[in-house]
Amino acid sequence: MQFQQLLYFVAVAETRHFTRAAERVHVSQPSLSQQIKALEQELGAELFSRARGNITLTDAGEALLPLARRILADTETARLEVQELAQLKRGRVRLGATPSLCTGLLPDVLRAFHDLHPGIELLIEEGGSHDLVRELARGALDLALVVLPLPSPSPALTTVELLREDLVVVSSASAPAPRRPVRITDLRDQPLVMFRHGYDLRELTVAACRSAGFEPTFTVEGGELDAVLGFVRAGLGLAVVPAMVAARAGRDLRVTALARPGLRRTIALAHRSDVAPPRAARELQRMLLASRRGRGGEQDQGGKPDRVGEPDQG
Repeated sequence: MQFQQLLYFVAVAETRHFTRAAERVHVSQPSLSQQIKALEQELGAELFSRARGNITLTDAGEALLPLARRILADTETARLEVQELAQLKRGRVRLGATPSLCTGLLPDVLRAFHDLHPGIELLIEEGGSHDLVRELARGALDLALVVLPLPSPSPALTTVELLREDLVVVSSASAPAPRRPVRITDLRDQPLVMFRHGYDLRELTVAACRSAGFEPTFTVEGGELDAVLGFVRAGLGLAVVPAMVAARAGRDLRVTALARPGLRRTIALAHRSDVAPPRAARELQRMLLASRRGRGGEQDQGGKPDRVGEPDQG
């Protein structure tokens, strides 16, 4: 039994006409009829009744039809899977992420992805969640790492929670240590170095201060992530940053936990609901989701001394 014979059999079964079936599979009608006869001889049973020019399935043909369709479908699936695997040798992934995630989460994952698929071009766009959602919606990105809840819920996006991460307070290692652990109300009288508008971290920090009944005081504002950390190192004030960023910040920064309940952000992986991401993007998505084990999670917020260059884990 040959693949082409099953293909011809299904074509005749669906058109109920040998000539139209031959046109459908792009062979001559005699060749198709010859292959059908060879298949019938192989199976030892007639598959079609040809009485009075009407083509109908015999009982044997009725039994074979769903099996033949399944074999052809499985073959097509196998062909597509092999093609998609081949595509991982070349192509691109367009990934959006907030700046803090580009610093904290992505370097290790992207290195692992590049090691496995060196032919895939990685295009990274940094931005706030609002901008990234807009870029996803217009098809400029395949995937995006965003902070939940989204600034404006979008039914056109599918989001999968990736991790929950504590925020911590960073200060200059040469400056007086803040009280441990830091309460939100302690920030009332502290100068803060603040991110520019559009940063999710800015909105979260300001909202927490206002919820505690005060407006934060900024010594410097409007910086990107690296600039904010640099201003903190220079002793211009404190900053509230993700724990993963603080862990990579170096020994010249002191990291202090926030008192319970603290501040925490939820990171999700988002893509358009109406369009499946390309094969390479789905592979990166799989690796990002696999990386969530051991990241974020619960962190005890008190009971241990401050440390320089790493968060107070408790």
